[in-house]
Amino acid sequence: MGLLDGKVALVFGVANKNSIAWGIVKRLHEQGATVAISYAGEALKKRVLPLAESLGIDFVEECDVTSDEALDNVFAKVADRFGKIDILVHSVAFANREDLGGRFVDVSREGFKLALDISAYSLIAMARRAEPLMPEGGSIMSLSYFAAEKVMPKYNVMAIAKSALEAITR
Repeated sequence: MGLLDGKVALVFGVANKNSIAWGIVKRLHEQGATVAISYAGEALKKRVLPLAESLGIDFVEECDVTSDEALDNVFAKVADRFGKIDILVHSVAFANREDLGGRFVDVSREGFKLALDISAYSLIAMARRAEPLMPEGGSIMSLSYFAAEKVMPKYNVMAIAKSALEAITR
């Protein structure tokens, strides 16, 4: 009997076998949770599906977290299939390469908005949709990085996005 028997976990951000999200999926599964996986973009499908199949996970959905329609779709499918969510994992982050390296003052406005939308705001959008599926409460987890608090070379706009994510999580 596992610690999470009877619990449903929805994990966003599985990219490959080395992604932190995949490590979380494996631990949730080991502890008895029913796990649903979401990944970003068709290009990741060929990596994510075999991982899910290796654990017998059959709920695997693509989701563009910048799209309300895509988020609505994933959460509606989770509601139809499982009726609830006990655990929501936000392991999603992205910034354009040109907005990570180089000089901080050269970060573009569009790159800034994109990084904050995907890496931080998406947690708000997910939590809004998860709340009605957590009538008895639940857990929402997000992943950050040291650069949210300390200067890290080549992390530029992502440091701001992770700081925002930490503030949202609090």
